[in-house]
Amino acid sequence: MQDQQQTSQLTDGENQKFLTDDQLRKGIEAMFFAYRGFTADPDKILENYAYGRAHHRAIHFIGRSPGTTVNNLLDILAVTKQSLNRVLRTLVDDGLVESRIGRQDKRERNLYLTEKGRALEQDLSEAQRKRMRAAYSAAGLEAVTGFRRVLEEIMDPQMRNLLQAMTDGG
Repeated sequence: MQDQQQTSQLTDGENQKFLTDDQLRKGIEAMFFAYRGFTADPDKILENYAYGRAHHRAIHFIGRSPGTTVNNLLDILAVTKQSLNRVLRTLVDDGLVESRIGRQDKRERNLYLTEKGRALEQDLSEAQRKRMRAAYSAAGLEAVTGFRRVLEEIMDPQMRNLLQAMTDGG
């Protein structure tokens, strides 16, 4: 039980709380189970297309930033070019994503959801918004703000900067 006696300090203004390893472990487990719940509804929708979570992430971020480049998507998703190309090829072949040559740089490919892609993105996002809306409503505004802060602090600084740029950009 020495494990439970080790603590990490969390400072919030003048209030200090100490978290035991057991409390941290419970938080980690809650994140695993929350992620399972957060992805469960979209996973069911994706089964109809024989797509996985990589397809979902690509669809989400292309829908979030129409015209995004392949290189930008690589940075956001932190996957290999080969892996992303495999996903994009499927989405393009299935008529969900359109790849256009860049206007300023002809070497770039800009990505857009087609009408069919926007419909799928809407279905996937609505399933997650419904779950998030219910959780946020039950937890209350203060918890929502705290949860967002915790998630941002868990992120690597590069991902936090990407999120901030996306948030600032719309």
